[in-house]
Amino acid sequence: MQSHQIATGSSMTLKETIIQEAQILFKREGLDNLTEAYILNKLDISQATFREIFRSIPDLVNQVVEYDLAVQRHVHKGLLAQSPNAVVDIMHLLIDGINQVKEINPLYYLHLQQNYPAAWKIVMEHLYSYSYPQIHGIINKGILEGNFRQDINIQLVTKIIMEQLNMLLNPVLFPPDRFNLAEVFRSIFLYYLRGLCTDIGAKQAENFFAHNRI
Repeated sequence: MQSHQIATGSSMTLKETIIQEAQILFKREGLDNLTEAYILNKLDISQATFREIFRSIPDLVNQVVEYDLAVQRHVHKGLLAQSPNAVVDIMHLLIDGINQVKEINPLYYLHLQQNYPAAWKIVMEHLYSYSYPQIHGIINKGILEGNFRQDINIQLVTKIIMEQLNMLLNPVLFPPDRFNLAEVFRSIFLYYLRGLCTDIGAKQAENFFAHNRI
């Protein structure tokens, strides 16, 4: 699995390298029954190095989650900088989300919720401090462009989209061993998005679908 990088090459510190490698490991293997011995072996570092940089395994998980969310913001910035309108803004974010879900061990978020509440809190705070205003702004932009319906209640629609995301990540509603989370993601968001579009916006969406595989 390829990992996006914020810092690359010689500019990366040892700590950044370890966090990036841990991000790849955790998303591939999940977070169940993590032990120090397992982490030291998988990341090929000494116990002294680990304990010098991290207070504990939960501290490592917290820092990996914070790094992962920073990478997400960096990627979104690049995607939205190339986008011509709000419909494509949303499409770019959805495709990135679908691709991320496809790459992640389906039990990753379940393990995060169950075993690392502090890290899960970081994820939830990110959703409401970053994702909520981002989506709110895109919907407002789309209304002004004429791509989204003018009768949309922006706050309500944003809230619905956020709750749909929470629903996706709820292992009780969509157990990872029974549902393909990437397909759930696609089914929840893409069909709802079409209902927000005006005729003009729907044509923008159709044009996007015609040139991009989802």
